[in-house]
Amino acid sequence: MIDGIIIRGVGGNYCVDTGEKLIECRARGLFRIKNIKPLVGDRVKIRITEEDENNGYIEEIEERFNEIKRPPIANAEQLLIFFAVTNPEPSFLLLDKLLIAAEINNLKPVICFNKCDLADDKKKTELEQIFINTGYKVIFTSKKDEKSIEKLKEILKDKLSVFSGPSGVGKSSIMNAVQPDFHLKTGEISDKLKRGRHTTRHAEIYKLSFGGYVVDTPGFSSFELSGIGEYELKEYYPEIKKFDEGCRFADCLHNKEPNCVIKDSVSEGKISETRFSNYRRLLEEIQKAKKIY
Repeated sequence: MIDGIIIRGVGGNYCVDTGEKLIECRARGLFRIKNIKPLVGDRVKIRITEEDENNGYIEEIEERFNEIKRPPIANAEQLLIFFAVTNPEPSFLLLDKLLIAAEINNLKPVICFNKCDLADDKKKTELEQIFINTGYKVIFTSKKDEKSIEKLKEILKDKLSVFSGPSGVGKSSIMNAVQPDFHLKTGEISDKLKRGRHTTRHAEIYKLSFGGYVVDTPGFSSFELSGIGEYELKEYYPEIKKFDEGCRFADCLHNKEPNCVIKDSVSEGKISETRFSNYRRLLEEIQKAKKIY
């Protein structure tokens, strides 16, 4: 059998990259009986058919170390969150939601502020300070800045990465700056599956010539909080969690309680006001949803 990774799946047809070529595969009926559906990103073992060396069957699916529900992707390692430094102005509330989505899905988040040629050093420093004490990597990219593209390539190399972020922030331009033949690769995959061009309804992996894969998906852009309790939210804010132990209240929500150490940390600049404001807004969303149900 041959090892490979599923890079696209539509209507029961799966395109598997073996490292040497793309093989169009069907999944064995055994998976359907066991209620297992192959996903983009799955590491698989396939068997080539005797009739056609370009066709095969998926025989085994290796154990997944994570699984994103929407869009369905397996084994992604990092979430690159793209926002423009300006035009449009970044939504830090949505950015925080995407960071939480990364944590929930066991993905390493990387914050990418694009169109950095439109920002001076002061603006960049202000953006970096928002994420002080979070531990999150913050990078600045621009299709006009070759050094920033090289830095991004280093982050992407040999990993399965998910690109996320709202429209208009230059995600597609950056993808094409990273690898100009992305559109060609997409066409090859689509022809192989005898399906239409890539659409946003299906997750699709793009193979990087320097090692690794990326998935471009709009799915995370509409991410809403669900299944997070009001006392859990602070666990998804690393800087709040970092200074939380000094709080006099063991069950402090860091909202309206008096003499809260987290509010002191904000005043002292250890936690950004933007992030703390977003935390309180999200806490309010969770509490309102709790009252409804």
